[in-house]
Order: sequence, then structure tokens, then C-alpha cells
Amino acid sequence: MKKSTDPSPRLGGELISSQIADRLLTEMRDGEYRDAEHLPPEVELADQLKVSRTVVRDALSELEREGYIERVRGIGTVINRDVVTLRRRMDQKFEFNQMIRDAGYLPNSDDLKVTRAPLDADAAGALGLAEGAPAVYICRRVLADNRPVLFSTDIIPCSFFGAAHLENIDFSRPVFDILSEICGTQVTSTVTHVHAAIGDPAVRRALSLSRDQALLELTETCYSRLCRPVMRCRTFYTDFFDFALVRKLM
Repeated sequence: MKKSTDPSPRLGGELISSQIADRLLTEMRDGEYRDAEHLPPEVELADQLKVSRTVVRDALSELEREGYIERVRGIGTVINRDVVTLRRRMDQKFEFNQMIRDAGYLPNSDDLKVTRAPLDADAAGALGLAEGAPAVYICRRVLADNRPVLFSTDIIPCSFFGAAHLENIDFSRPVFDILSEICGTQVTSTVTHVHAAIGDPAVRRALSLSRDQALLELTETCYSRLCRPVMRCRTFYTDFFDFALVRKLM
């Protein structure tokens, strides 16, 4: 059997097609295609990027699923400029520290509390565990420069930490990194519920809110491969954030 001469389908643990999709998105936003209405044909992109047409086709499929482009027979690959310029999409994986950086501010936490506590009823139900099972609660206030912009609580069962000592873990880091590097668990999907919320008095004080200032609450269950729930998150966002949602109807 003749061996394929295509590059390895994976590079650094990430699909090459996903890397190509990211590169094309960067080019559509800030690079070679920033003023273009269409992307070049697949064969031309494959030649430019030094990958196979299969990799390019997979990358374009990913971009089309996310609404950045539309491929139309006889016309080509059309760029949706309005979607390309969106930086804070609720229908995609996002990390609030990066969102704050993208807005031109420095993210930092000044009120980090890490405690062991029994799972409450909500978290236990979401994680499929018994109420009262031991868990790690990571609560933090996050600022953009000096402005409080969100308050989050991340809940992870203690069993995920194994023999690791909590006092030796830098919990100021992004929680997805902690799950990956300390717990050996990669989050692959989340289910998020969005609510308009008042927030309890302690949260409102922490965020320095005025009496009439609104909050958006995102309650998430995070899953690893094989649909295993691994973390429950509750985050209150102030009006510093402006989320977008791309809905494909066809």
C-alpha cells in the first residue's frame, strides 16, 4: 500500500485543519484577506499553505460551520465580514482573560478564594455525583485593569486532583489549564444556561455595582471526552462584556 505524503493529521495535539482554519481566520481579520470578499479556490490555498486539498477542505468546512464563510457553487467561498469581525462569541469556546486582553485591558484577579466544601445540590446534580461529595470551590473577582468586570465560581470534584496538594497549585491561572495540566482532564464541550440576574449582595459589592446595573449569569457544565461532566461554573458578567451569538438557520 502506498503511504500518504500528506503531513501528519495532527501537529502538537491539534488537528492541522484546525490550525489552518485559525490561520485563515487571522488572514481574513488582519492579514492578506482582510479586504477580500472571497477566499481563493481550494487548490490555490493548498499551494499557498503547503498542505493537501483535503486539509484545506476540512478547514473551510470548520470555518463554514462557525459562520465565517459560505461556499456557493459557481461563486466560490464568500467571506461573511460581519461574523469575521466578531471577537466575543457566546456560541464558541471563550476564556474571559483573553476577552479582556482583546478589549485592550490587562486581566487580573485580586480576590481569589479556594476552599474545600461539600457539593451543593445544583453542582451535584450537574456533575452526576452525590450531594455533599467533597469538591474544590474556586471563587475569584476578575478586573480589567482596575475595573471589576466579573465574579466566577468554578466547582471541581476533589477526586480529580488525585494526590496533588491544593496549596501548591496556582489557582490564579485559567481553570481550563488547571484541569488539563493538574487533573489530566481536557474540557471538550460545555452546556451553558444564560440568565438575567441580580446577584446576591456580596457579589454586587465585589463588583462595585450601582443600584440599577444589570448582571448576566452564565451557568455552565463542562464535559470531557465521552460526555463526562467534570466541572460546574457560575459566572456573573457585568456590562463590560458584549457577547455575540451566531445562529445558522440553514
